[in-house]
Amino acid sequence: MRTSEFESPARTASTRPRWLRGAAAAVAATAAVSFIGAAAAAAAPAPGAECLWAGTGYASGTGVVAGGSAYTCSADGHGAPEWVRGAAVGGPSTVANPGARTRPAGTFSIGAVQPGSEYTDYCVGAQLIDGAEQQYRVVAQNGNLYWKAAGPIAQWAFDPGTGPAHTTRSASLCPQDPAAWPENPVLWQQN
Repeated sequence: MRTSEFESPARTASTRPRWLRGAAAAVAATAAVSFIGAAAAAAAPAPGAECLWAGTGYASGTGVVAGGSAYTCSADGHGAPEWVRGAAVGGPSTVANPGARTRPAGTFSIGAVQPGSEYTDYCVGAQLIDGAEQQYRVVAQNGNLYWKAAGPIAQWAFDPGTGPAHTTRSASLCPQDPAAWPENPVLWQQN
């Protein structure tokens, strides 16, 4: 039984019919153009993308003042909106600064900075650290937005009549220090 040339298992790329080689080249060229187009689209800011500050949207290129620093709405390398911190400026804030009171998603964009609050309190052993002692910056990790400590609160210029909102929590929320075991457990077991 004779097999046709299309059924031969020993066929190589050079012995394929010309129309099949041409189709493979066309598919490869289309894939390359699509990949380049997708990469270019990812670098450009998404149309209508806005930076968020305390729930208010600002167009790309817009500048605001918060805590004594200038921030400009821009796009990161993937086209996502982000705030870029600029130079220190005098004068009051031009945006609301409620503090880092909740998760930033849907309220603040990457790069925004806020004074800490009870939401950012944390424990070191049995000691409660007041979140209001730091300022916090919005960062992204694994597709989620989080507040990350960005410096002491002394670097935040509060508007007249405002100041840090210190915690009302107590250290009783922190776990107590673990029990101290003897240094030599063998002696402990002999008694």
